Amino acid sequence: MKPIVLFITCLLSCLLLRAQHTGHPAVLQTPEKRNVLFLGNSITYAGMYVAMLESLHVYQGAESRAEYLNLGLPSETVSGLTEPGHADGKFPRPDLFERLDRVLQQVKPSLVFVCYGMNDGIYKPFEEQRFAAYQEGIKKLAAKLKEAGVERVVWLTPPVHDDLKTRLKGYNLVLDRYATWLKAYAAQEEWTLVDLHFPMKAYLERQIQQDSDFRLATDGIHPGLEGHWLMAKEIYLQIHPDFVAYDTWREMLEKYPKLDALYALVYKKQSFLKDAWLSKTGHKRPGMAKGLPLAEAQAAAQQVQEEILALQQALRKK
Repeated sequence: MKPIVLFITCLLSCLLLRAQHTGHPAVLQTPEKRNVLFLGNSITYAGMYVAMLESLHVYQGAESRAEYLNLGLPSETVSGLTEPGHADGKFPRPDLFERLDRVLQQVKPSLVFVCYGMNDGIYKPFEEQRFAAYQEGIKKLAAKLKEAGVERVVWLTPPVHDDLKTRLKGYNLVLDRYATWLKAYAAQEEWTLVDLHFPMKAYLERQIQQDSDFRLATDGIHPGLEGHWLMAKEIYLQIHPDFVAYDTWREMLEKYPKLDALYALVYKKQSFLKDAWLSKTGHKRPGMAKGLPLAEAQAAAQQVQEEILALQQALRKK
């Protein structure tokens, strides 16, 4: 797989991407702001792991010109599948490809993180047709991103699923197969991939051995802060492999003073932008917050960004 380290460090720090590790010419030659797009379902929309990534980058002192844009959409699939009676029959699952062209045309991202799979098996036992729909969706998405001129794509395996009754012996067995396929296909295609699924599964297994009631997600699907930290950690360590990352977000906040304040500001800034961009680009999922008009959201986000920069400067003086 093509190494992620030089490219993302370059993009997020406005340095030149050099060719010595990849054999490819530099792809970032100018210091203008670049958009980093996150696509996914409700786990991505929740946004904690996205905010953690930007917070760590800022905390480390980088002069970032990257705009993190979270356009995850709850309930969405890349397979186009939905189950009968989804959301009590109120609406079918959104299909990424209904909105993808609009998102890419308007956001014009340089880097895209992709996290699908959790919804794509429709929370049912493994079935070949559903699996094939997921595979074809991933391949179609890859082609669309290439056609749109995206410079780099980072594929993320789906997070772990913790069934409320059968724990890791339930729907997670389906996600094991989806994640295994994505890892193998990414290697075949020389894609950049970060495995979230199996590290999260291993962590959960270790915790269950110590406490049988331990959960990363109270509903089995949507991880809380600690689960999002496991996701952010796996991604960040591929960008900065020498970074000292502790097992839990709680430990991170204890070991890195002011990281909690920084994270709160970054999360606030990203929240302004994600709802505004989702409304601007459009989607068919009811019940979503409209957010501010995009120009107003960008202005509000810029005000928070000034607070972030002030805090970053204070951290540098210590």
